[in-house]
Amino acid sequence: MKSAPHTGSLARRMMLISAAWILVLLLGGGVALDRTLTNLVERNFDEQLEYVQTALIASAEIGPDGEVLLYRSLGDQRFLEPNSGVYWQISGDGHEPFPSRSLWDRSLEVRGDHIDNEPHFYSSGQFGEEPLRIVERSVILPQSDTRWTFTVASARGELDAQIARIRSILIWSFVVLALGLLVLAALQSYYGLRPLRRVRAAIQRIRSTGSNRVTDPLPLEVQPLVQELNALLEHSEKQAEEARTHAGNLAHALKTPLTVVNNAATAHAPDLADTVIREARTMRRHVDHHLARARAVGRRAVGHARTPVWQSAEAVRRAVERLYPSGRFDIDGNASAEVSIERQDLDEILGNLIENAAKYGGGSVFVTVDAEPDEERCVIWVEDDGAGIPDEERDRIFDRGARLDTGKPGTGLGLAIVRDVAEIYNGSVELSESEDLGGLLVRLSLPRS
Repeated sequence: MKSAPHTGSLARRMMLISAAWILVLLLGGGVALDRTLTNLVERNFDEQLEYVQTALIASAEIGPDGEVLLYRSLGDQRFLEPNSGVYWQISGDGHEPFPSRSLWDRSLEVRGDHIDNEPHFYSSGQFGEEPLRIVERSVILPQSDTRWTFTVASARGELDAQIARIRSILIWSFVVLALGLLVLAALQSYYGLRPLRRVRAAIQRIRSTGSNRVTDPLPLEVQPLVQELNALLEHSEKQAEEARTHAGNLAHALKTPLTVVNNAATAHAPDLADTVIREARTMRRHVDHHLARARAVGRRAVGHARTPVWQSAEAVRRAVERLYPSGRFDIDGNASAEVSIERQDLDEILGNLIENAAKYGGGSVFVTVDAEPDEERCVIWVEDDGAGIPDEERDRIFDRGARLDTGKPGTGLGLAIVRDVAEIYNGSVELSESEDLGGLLVRLSLPRS
């Protein structure tokens, strides 16, 4: 079988959407978490440097020559070990820098282009392969007018190692989390779409085993699809049954005229020509009737129709006026009423009714749209001022070929077609007496759109 056009795999689409969203969320969350943890580690490291700087400032005093001295040493032994990675230095304008012993023969580069009244933290690469984290603060000590800069530095090796470990843990954790979420999305797509595969299997059983309904229990989300599918199957069965019925009725209706013609031809009847003409007219009536029903059924299957009644009635009135120019035709009622029937079928119904009223009436035809208040049905009255139809004949007049006035041309199919087409659209046709005009009143009821 030729494959139907499609827009791609639904499962693949769900997986791509899930994977993209998972990656976006994990990437954004990972970056935010990395920045947060990195800032926490650096803040903790900076607090330790600030603590040492505060102790250094508290231990400083001014000597007799205006130089800065420490009246007590700091407790960290690393400040006494050369190149230990932890350093301090006190600098002031006009004075030699006062460094910790750990600096040995080096000194810290102090930024002298600004004043830091509060601790100022920054990273520096002034020692080459030993990156530093530095805190600076400018202080004026008692008994001194010099602004002294207290600088404490520490190698970033330990800090960077902690950050690297945190990032490694984050990366591996998020990779495992991403894989787990992708597996979860795949399982969700597989099991979530499993009912659709069951629907497919049920449809295959319908095609292979002759079953006419999907009866498998399915989730609530799939039930509307199954209900519509069952409704479509029921509609198709009804269409097929109607088609078989039409074919059988037509064959049965044509069988008798064909038999009469065949017998007359076999017997070389002298009135063969008249017999052929009479029976051909009968067969023509049957064919026209069944074709009208078939067209109505076919158009009903296309979809839900919306037809304005007033427009159809006006079009039919203009056409009938050309056939009966001396007649009087009036239309009244709701001009915005719409019915659930195809425009061609409504034209055919109203055409038969209005033409019959003009042909068999006294010359006046009155059409009322929405003649009776009803929220679900639109009732159309077609009245004339003719002789009407006796009560005992009103049921028989709907039979195919039934005619009360044989003096006027016709096939006797008009009302039969009207009834059959109206019933196809769940409508109805009734006959009664017109109170205003005194003739026939045809009450046509059709569902509103």
